[in-house]
Amino acid sequence: MAEMPESTPEGSRRNRREYGGGVSNDTAVKENSHPEAESLIEEAVEQENMLRAYRRVVANKGAAGVDGMTVEQLSDELKAHWQETKGRLLEGAYRPQPVKRVEIPKPGGAGMRMLGIPTVTDRLIQQALLQVLTPIFDPGFSEHSYGFRPGRGAHQAVLQAREHIEAGNRWVVDIDLEKFFDRVNHDILMARVARKVKDKRVLKLIRLYLQAGIMDEGVVKVSRAGTPQGGPLSPLLSNIILDDLDKELEKRGHKFCRYADDCNIYVKSQRAGERVLESISGFLEKKLKLKVNRKKSAVGRPWKRKFLGYSVTAHKKPLLRVAPQSVIRLKSKVKVILRAGRGWSVGKTIDVLTPLLRGWYTYFSLAETKNVFEELDSWLRRRLRLILWRQWKRPRTRAHKLQACGISP
Repeated sequence: MAEMPESTPEGSRRNRREYGGGVSNDTAVKENSHPEAESLIEEAVEQENMLRAYRRVVANKGAAGVDGMTVEQLSDELKAHWQETKGRLLEGAYRPQPVKRVEIPKPGGAGMRMLGIPTVTDRLIQQALLQVLTPIFDPGFSEHSYGFRPGRGAHQAVLQAREHIEAGNRWVVDIDLEKFFDRVNHDILMARVARKVKDKRVLKLIRLYLQAGIMDEGVVKVSRAGTPQGGPLSPLLSNIILDDLDKELEKRGHKFCRYADDCNIYVKSQRAGERVLESISGFLEKKLKLKVNRKKSAVGRPWKRKFLGYSVTAHKKPLLRVAPQSVIRLKSKVKVILRAGRGWSVGKTIDVLTPLLRGWYTYFSLAETKNVFEELDSWLRRRLRLILWRQWKRPRTRAHKLQACGISP
């Protein structure tokens, strides 16, 4: 990328850290958090912050938005129009473009999930905003919140959940929010953002992103609620509104883990769990205007439920295991690849499957029961043998090949 145009000379110490994906630096956060700051937009468009945002957007790649511009074309676009775009941002006159509607299947085939893909330029601006907003909001988030936060992740949430169960909280309240990212109330969210952000240009820009609309088959549909998944700002905004839930659970003294909109509360009895489910559902629906999916939300034993793809055994000291649904989901993905790759050699098939399998095994490396991995290994080898069997076709060829493998006539 060509050098970004020069920005305000004072710059910002906050922008000397990689924030928005890396591990946070507590000292830097304390020094640079200015809840009453009224010049956040200047910090967002400061040259060093924009360069880091650019690198992040390019690294994430992603599809083009409604304007058709790709990540590879972003550098030339910035050379030609950055000063003009920056001026509109500083004046509060910038207008985001609608997001592009993309649907992807939900895990397990339970319908489709809608993604909203912003233009590359809007992704860049959102990423720049994320980098200056994260140090303001993140230090105030709950210790029990693990999703989309610097230095935190799903593995920490799973380990914390196991600790709660081991401590005797052997019932779980599994709360499912129905279409959470589509139902976030804009007024409630913006009120939470305004508690710490005083720059009216930033507040206006965030609301404009929320209301930018969705382009579907050439028609722009107005967004009256929700934070479309696909933009860099959406994860932070989801944490901001759900922080009210975290604080309410902490105030009540509950043991819980939350990763994005996936929240599990651990209690000591079924009766207590049913009481908690009812009261917290009421809090979410009345206070935050979110809808709890009553069919999917339930009180149950942790070893009969799943959390972030994991489950546990029923031992007094529970062991982490891969949830059965996660195995089914992996097999479905493998079958899709194998169907698409009919005619491939075994070698090419293995090359295509390896990134998927390596990522899956890495994510589930915390599992303490290994039988599922042995069963999967056997299943995968059988699928690969089936490829060879189809390729050999004729009985004579099969007999010859099997004898070459050491099998007696």
